[in-house]
Amino acid sequence: MTLIAIVGATGTGKSRFALDVAHAVADRGGFAEVVNADAMQLYRGMDIGTAKLGIDEREGVPHHLLDVLDVTDEASVAAYQPSARAAVDDIIARGGVALLTGGSGLYVSSVIHDLRFPGTDAAIRARLERELDEVGPGLLHRRLRELDAETAASVDPQNGRRIVRALEVIELTGEPKAARLPDEPVPWRPHRIVHLRAERARLVERLDARVLDMWAAGLVDEVRSLILLGLERGVTARKAIGYAQALAGIHGRMPQADAIAETQALTRTYARRQVGWFRRYAAASVVDADDRAAVAAEVARQAAGD
Repeated sequence: MTLIAIVGATGTGKSRFALDVAHAVADRGGFAEVVNADAMQLYRGMDIGTAKLGIDEREGVPHHLLDVLDVTDEASVAAYQPSARAAVDDIIARGGVALLTGGSGLYVSSVIHDLRFPGTDAAIRARLERELDEVGPGLLHRRLRELDAETAASVDPQNGRRIVRALEVIELTGEPKAARLPDEPVPWRPHRIVHLRAERARLVERLDARVLDMWAAGLVDEVRSLILLGLERGVTARKAIGYAQALAGIHGRMPQADAIAETQALTRTYARRQVGWFRRYAAASVVDADDRAAVAAEVARQAAGD
């Protein structure tokens, strides 16, 4: 199996597991490379708050689609899909194993499944985004629910960007179901999915500590440097968990303790949504996050077809 998707909630050790698999593949005489599937790790300079591996932490394993966007750019799954698939195709064409690694569920699905994304309309998008700024995500989510309750149920009521996109697709196509993922998606190419899981209480403790570590490691200083690069003009990057709260703290809208607490709460909520998303991968191999090292060699063996 030359395409392996490594998925799971934030904090479950996906990046480390991918390195373990890559080294195990190398021990068998092959090679593996990582293709990023974390939307926020696409951004240059957003390192601490995304837990992005530094170059020296990648242990010689090539990583693709890290640091490819400026913070003023808008990340989109429609743009990501062809780039990620091209990276996967290139790795496999050279005889390697592609390790699609990340926790952005739609980004993962866009690669491993045969999903098609409708185009965009700048005028419709701008109108909906103005509405979002004026009335907030709650009213737009209510409208989405009236148009298509099934799609609305799969979209976080606070995720304004996803709500706007769903409404845009419905308006463009005239078909509510066009904004949904298929119930039984068709694989793009043969693949295996490894889903790292952790017991909820253990994961919550880990995530809360991780947020504290990010502040201690200099997240606020990182955000200050990104402001100079246009972070506050960005559509997507400025709203990232941790970055939005650090911005609020820098501008005096939120005490640091509240910024940290809100980041912890939002990270826990995001992890819960990730777990829910990845449960739809019924064929995935579920691995305890604390036992991942022991599993990496077996994954590498299966990748080699032994």
